[in-house]
Amino acid sequence: MTKPARPLRAALYARVSTDKQSTENQLRELRQAAERLGWEVVSEFVDKGISGAKGRKDRPQLDALLKGVARKDFDVVASWSVDRLGRSLIDLVNMLQELHSTGVDLYLHQQGINTTTPAGKALFGMMGVFAEFERGMIQERVKAGMARAKAHPKKGKLPIGRPSVGEAVEERIRGLRAEGLGMLKIAKQLECGVSTVQRVLASPVL
Repeated sequence: MTKPARPLRAALYARVSTDKQSTENQLRELRQAAERLGWEVVSEFVDKGISGAKGRKDRPQLDALLKGVARKDFDVVASWSVDRLGRSLIDLVNMLQELHSTGVDLYLHQQGINTTTPAGKALFGMMGVFAEFERGMIQERVKAGMARAKAHPKKGKLPIGRPSVGEAVEERIRGLRAEGLGMLKIAKQLECGVSTVQRVLASPVL
């Protein structure tokens, strides 16, 4: 007699940007989706009052979730929306690659993405292509910025060397700029100086 397959173990992740917001609506919909799909919810991770622009080290529950992924404590990670995990397509694809390297799938409720299905896996492949396109667009903007800086009459006063910030911050700055945010908003969101944002956008991508 064939032994019935055990249900997939699901970890739920929710995040809100301010302490005044609640994650309960996100979690309720995720629990309902897990029940409908026959998954067993084994863990729930919630980051409160933390911007999506923050990296893993500044989001303790996301860090704990990914450590559980590395241990293979879960079969699938479920989040209410892509912007709960990150702020760009590149962020999402990087997350997917980290999950898939350990054999863990991803479910995004609002976007209808479920990589436990063949269609979801195919969509993941397409997203990788678009992420490469996004990286290319960012690089083109950086090159254009460098060209403008060199052509500027006061180019000697424009710092175009490599900025003294981490690579993660550089990537977030370029990603937010590619999404159309102005330099002031980027600086405010990432809690850095406007001059730092300017230097990053004027520096070549190595």
